[in-house]
Amino acid sequence: MKPESSMFLLAGGTILPECVLILGLLIILIIDLASTKKETTVLYITSLATLLGTIAILSSRWDTESITSFSGSFQIDGFSRIFQIFITLCSIPCIPLSIEYIESTKMPISEFLVFVLTGTVGGMFPCGANDLVTISVSSECLNLCSYSLCGYTKRDIRSNEAAMKYLLTGGIGSSILVYGFSWLYGLSGGETNIQEIVNGLSNTQTYNSAGVSIALVCVTTGLALKLSMAPFHQWTPDIYEGSPTPVVAFLSIVSKIAGVALATRILNISFVSSANEWKLILEVLAISSMILGNLVAITQTSMKRMLAYSSISQVGYIIIGVITGNLSGYTSMCIYILFYIFMNLGTFACVISSSSRTGTDNIRDYAGLYAKDPLLGFSSTSCSLSLGGIPPLTGFFGKLYLFWCGWQAGFYLLVSIAPITSVISIYYYLKIIRLIIYPRNNERVNYYIRAYIVPPVASSATKNSIKVSILVCTMGSIFLGSPTNPMFSLIEYTLKSSILFSHS
Repeated sequence: MKPESSMFLLAGGTILPECVLILGLLIILIIDLASTKKETTVLYITSLATLLGTIAILSSRWDTESITSFSGSFQIDGFSRIFQIFITLCSIPCIPLSIEYIESTKMPISEFLVFVLTGTVGGMFPCGANDLVTISVSSECLNLCSYSLCGYTKRDIRSNEAAMKYLLTGGIGSSILVYGFSWLYGLSGGETNIQEIVNGLSNTQTYNSAGVSIALVCVTTGLALKLSMAPFHQWTPDIYEGSPTPVVAFLSIVSKIAGVALATRILNISFVSSANEWKLILEVLAISSMILGNLVAITQTSMKRMLAYSSISQVGYIIIGVITGNLSGYTSMCIYILFYIFMNLGTFACVISSSSRTGTDNIRDYAGLYAKDPLLGFSSTSCSLSLGGIPPLTGFFGKLYLFWCGWQAGFYLLVSIAPITSVISIYYYLKIIRLIIYPRNNERVNYYIRAYIVPPVASSATKNSIKVSILVCTMGSIFLGSPTNPMFSLIEYTLKSSILFSHS
């Protein structure tokens, strides 16, 4: 038996990236408490350095073997490392995107950065959680930070309403999920480890019982609520519209990545004996999300609500990779999530930049934006077309790989509907693009765009931060799809070490 000190060091090494983030947020709190004046630049640099250091640690462990710690409740393998990198990568551009918004609203900067870093930690832990208790606690860490971020602008009644709605909906989703976990715990003979639950169900001869079906329905419903899949999506548009836009940009990606990682691990390991059942349920939910999300998005007049319904449909596309249940499907899912990070954050960055100067996020008020700010108009167009899957942009290659893997896995109905709904999404993206570039003279430019203040070329780092984020996300939305084949091979090689394929 190994000494306790060795076990402690092993466990500490397993969660070293999370410890770095925790150290970073503690440093931010100390600086905020000790400083007599606002050290905004130091706080931003500290948070960004913490996130970059976390990505460096995760990247350095890309080829390491699977490691289990904390009595089997936490496991790091190729799958969890990839998703942890994705979550950390999402948080990096969200900080510069929020600088101008925080300064204009005069809200506490340190609180926002602490919530973002804590939410990042809360999103990383579920990716490697190997125990029902660990999954529940780590998920709530992300949820509580999400509720706080939604209500960050305390003087805005819409922000308060969004936080309250998110709190109630999130509480219901967590309750249903934990109720499903309780059925698994009882039926497996008191097992909480998601790998041991399969053996427990086999030993108690309950893997085909009605109790397992109840657990499957509850777990799937709880996960669908967290992922905002139709018909459990009703809360999403209201949360997107009422919350601060930088917060929406953060939550729209991080919560989905953590939810997809959680769903993939739980369903493919604990419910391996009910694979046909949960794949059918997810297929119905994915089809509903793609159809409803894209059709309702056409009728929206608010950019944030339109992006909310767009995100609902995007989850339907991502779930195709989960349903396939094979290495190629998981790889294509990871690639599409990587592309989606740049496409979605780029779109939200453009919304943040425009809304901060015009004070509106109504779609009709974007008319003539290209004439006033060509860079912002070009970025909005590129990211929107990439989300729609127009070739040869990045989103086209992501959907191509995803649909092809789903077709090879035999989900013909699902993959037949997905391209049709993707074409529908192109319609409402093109409607916005037409508004942006159509007016050719100042007389036809919308009043809000006439009042739009173009940021100067030579400006402070604070004002240029959002411009840099827009450029990076735009370049990713345009060119990131070119090296898809090498990325596919790299991710596929990394996923082979995952425990997901030890139960196939």
